[in-house]
Amino acid sequence: MKKLTREDGASPDLVADNIERLQEIFPEVFADGAIDFDALKETLGEYVDDREERYSFTWHGKARARQIAQIPSTGTLRPCPGESVNWDTTKNIFIEGDNLEVLKLLQKSYHRKVKMIYIDPPYNTGKEFIYPDKWQDNLDTYLRYTGQVDDEGFKLSANSETSGRYHTNWLNMMYPRLRLARNLLRDDGVIFVSIDDNEVHNLRHLMDEVFGPENFQGAIVIQANKRGQTYKDIAKTHEYLLVYGREDQTELFELDKAGGKLPFEDERGQFDLWELRNRNPKFGKHNRPNLHFPIYAAENQLDSNGYAKISLEPSSEFSIKILPSNSAGEPGCWRWGREKISGSDLNSDTPDVVAKQVRDGGWNVYQKSRKNTTKPKSLWTETAVISEQGTVELGRLELGGIFDHPKPLGLLEKTLKIATQSDDLIVDFFAGVATLGHAVWRTNAEDGAGRRYLLVQLPEPVDVDDFSTIADIGKERLRRAAKEVAADRDKMLPGIRSRSIDLGFQVFKLSSSNIKPWDAGFDTMERDLLASVDNIKSDRSEDDVLYELLLKYGLDLAIPIETRNIEGRSITVIGAGALIVCLADDISLEVVSGIATLKDELQPEIMRVVFKDSGFADDVIKTNAAQILKQAGIDDVKSL
Repeated sequence: MKKLTREDGASPDLVADNIERLQEIFPEVFADGAIDFDALKETLGEYVDDREERYSFTWHGKARARQIAQIPSTGTLRPCPGESVNWDTTKNIFIEGDNLEVLKLLQKSYHRKVKMIYIDPPYNTGKEFIYPDKWQDNLDTYLRYTGQVDDEGFKLSANSETSGRYHTNWLNMMYPRLRLARNLLRDDGVIFVSIDDNEVHNLRHLMDEVFGPENFQGAIVIQANKRGQTYKDIAKTHEYLLVYGREDQTELFELDKAGGKLPFEDERGQFDLWELRNRNPKFGKHNRPNLHFPIYAAENQLDSNGYAKISLEPSSEFSIKILPSNSAGEPGCWRWGREKISGSDLNSDTPDVVAKQVRDGGWNVYQKSRKNTTKPKSLWTETAVISEQGTVELGRLELGGIFDHPKPLGLLEKTLKIATQSDDLIVDFFAGVATLGHAVWRTNAEDGAGRRYLLVQLPEPVDVDDFSTIADIGKERLRRAAKEVAADRDKMLPGIRSRSIDLGFQVFKLSSSNIKPWDAGFDTMERDLLASVDNIKSDRSEDDVLYELLLKYGLDLAIPIETRNIEGRSITVIGAGALIVCLADDISLEVVSGIATLKDELQPEIMRVVFKDSGFADDVIKTNAAQILKQAGIDDVKSL
């Protein structure tokens, strides 16, 4: 039986993973376990660019920022059921902690599982908190920041414009987080990033580097306020929303048309009219001759709306000849070819291609479009996306005046409708006051989907009555929002109201590992080893250890968990048998045999078992336990 090591306890080693992938692709460039870069260059051939002068985006500290993203975390996430809502049933997650460390810890469990990421990072105005001074040692810094480790000299910094590293500090903060975030996105995933003029130019370069310029979906301009902020001669009324996909598989959904109603109606329902001719002068008979042909209208066969049936062949009935012309009055072309037009059921009582006489006596041909959706536009000006709406919405929850400029629900709901559906997972690692979580619930209530969220927020101190940190405000906002959404459902249609909505959330908090050997320091190694007879820290619970194991084994934090009693010992069954955890003392072989029978009962594809090392009376029982499980077909057995 192997012991879980410090390496097992850490988040993924991204450098080692990348080298392993490289070795699979180019085994010939490795010699004695190291990369022969000359051989790699020869293998890559013309794709190597070793010119001294070439376009690149760089800044002081970039290499270090890249390394920081690759340093594994030895921290963990401790469950807090008492601060949660519907802990046992919810799949929504709120994590209190530094997002850089949290993103590292999520790499195994949520690798390529996230459909959408939305973030509203600090806008770098010179006043906002950016990161602790000692951000290079991130977990230790966070523990000091939150009072889990004493440090009287600890302080925070704001990124002042007079620091000389104004843009550099911001880039160093964002770069590793974006690199880690990309790993979480599915192949068809998408990320939205809100930003203003201070860093939009740098953010665009940064996103191009991390996600690839070919995956840039667009830059949306948001009318954030009506009056404008008059810091300079031009009153600023807008912000930006940069949109990138992870791969070329990204597909954004269309939105319902404003008002939800089309202007015309026939026996088949509502429709809009789109001209069938291509009005663009760049296209016409000169370069699209196969799309330049006559269409014939039946002048004496008009429906109640004045539309005539059409045919591709002339006859005594279809005698009005119509040829396409472009906006310059020159011979043009149709948008559809003969085959597509003839396949549109022209003989139906309600055909989807019709003709109509216009005011000058001529005739036009139209497509009846019954499509009630439209592509999202790059300019959003509706009242629902204006920043002050976010303040109004917090006020409605009786949380007004305690947080400046929260994002409005309308903005987040629109991104959710563009990018998500069904049971998609959405992440926000600059969660603020949890607007995204509220928006997910409201969107699910509207369309009956089962989207779920994972929010991450630093417990940044605030000077507000009843709340110590921004994270506290976010959690309370979710509690109140859940009640509001539940009440609003009473006004919905019965078909929507009957669908259940997950209005709960699990709270976790970033902390150091629960396992002593994984947390040992060089200066205290001897003391740590003497204390490691029981490897679990005295102030940590079995649930703390359990959720650390979920992260280490790459399992979803919201995975189903069941407790069984075998021979008087508590056994935790995770994911229908994917992982079995027994942290009990005095483990007997009868207990082990009972665990072995779960393999046949649950029949998981892979079953892994973890014991507490000190739970065995001696090495003989420990060895026999491993053999019993192996005979049952369970080879992955470890102790901690």
